[in-house]
Amino acid sequence: MPAYNYQALDKNGRELNGVMEGDSARLLRQQLRDKGWTPLEVVEVVQSNKSGKKFNLQLRNKIKASELALITRQLATLVRSGLPLEEALHTVSRQSTKANLKSMIFAVRSRVLEGHSLAQGLNDFPAAFPDLYRATVAAGEQSGHLDTVLERLADYTEARQQLQQKISQAMIYPILLTFVSMMVIIFLLTFVMPQITQVFANTGQKLPGLTIAMIATSEFLQSYGVFLLVGVIIAYMSIRVSLRNESTKQRYHGMLLKLPLIKSLVQGLNTARFARTFSILMGSGVPIVEALRISAQVISNLPMRNAVTEVSHRVREGASLHKSLHESGYFPPMTTQLIASGETGGDLDTMLERAAQSQEREVESLISSLMAIFEPVLLLVMGLIVLVIVMATLLPILELNQLIG
Repeated sequence: MPAYNYQALDKNGRELNGVMEGDSARLLRQQLRDKGWTPLEVVEVVQSNKSGKKFNLQLRNKIKASELALITRQLATLVRSGLPLEEALHTVSRQSTKANLKSMIFAVRSRVLEGHSLAQGLNDFPAAFPDLYRATVAAGEQSGHLDTVLERLADYTEARQQLQQKISQAMIYPILLTFVSMMVIIFLLTFVMPQITQVFANTGQKLPGLTIAMIATSEFLQSYGVFLLVGVIIAYMSIRVSLRNESTKQRYHGMLLKLPLIKSLVQGLNTARFARTFSILMGSGVPIVEALRISAQVISNLPMRNAVTEVSHRVREGASLHKSLHESGYFPPMTTQLIASGETGGDLDTMLERAAQSQEREVESLISSLMAIFEPVLLLVMGLIVLVIVMATLLPILELNQLIG
């Protein structure tokens, strides 16, 4: 039974939006009229494809990691309890409070009711369900262990979401501190300094070099501050546009891997993401070459992604996985050693999971250390700038007192 998005007016004239299942759009309109509503639009929830099916624009949007983790955990729990898949999907869709999620799950359920697999239903929405997700579900269905695979996917999505939250939370205070510091300094230079300048101008006193420099900086910001802000925005947008070019992006990512501290952070984040993705794919029975191909896509750094793609080619030709990763030079020795142990002991997915956990702990520790250093350094720099402004203000006053004395 297909799902439909509808727009209708209730008895009070308020516009209502929602999702319902029905045999046809005509019958669904009649159901809306039976409720006393006036149907405005009824559109089947389908994804565009080469066969020319309809397309619902709201389904283009990606869903948040937290939303994906929630629906995966709900589905895993229901399937684990023995509920048939179509009933589990129906229950998850009813529990969802967001229209786009409800629409997608209804559409996936419709595909399942038509006799398709869950993975095939998810394939209609690649923006919401990435390759990793769909390939893992397909492997779980083929092996008959869909409940176990969904549990692993739920753990994976939740762990990734938690890591992203920790990084975001760690960055909030430094960003806020930087913004406030810049606002204070701009206020001092553009509002406080000009008033003091007027006092010095009336005295006819010869000003110290530091004071002259501060006055010049203040006048520049007052005259050209807006243009400077526009220039910074244009420069930022130009960099964003240039990074869309593959070769420019490749060079930029390569440069990041050469910078101290930044290199460790980039490598740690991407290695953890790669290892965790590779682990869940291997544990779900996905072939190693296909698992490497999908795992490469979750790596944001292009040189590292290209290295994994090259490793997949070498593994297909019979090369050792851990040696190929080690020779690329982009992955930490701890990770390659754990992978080597997994290859030897036949528990590669377990060792990959440990490698991911190890890298995530290192990344969290590195971010904490960087923030611990950055915050006092920023306060020190701000204090020095304010001290310079205060000294530029006090020096003429002290000289004037000496002349009077």
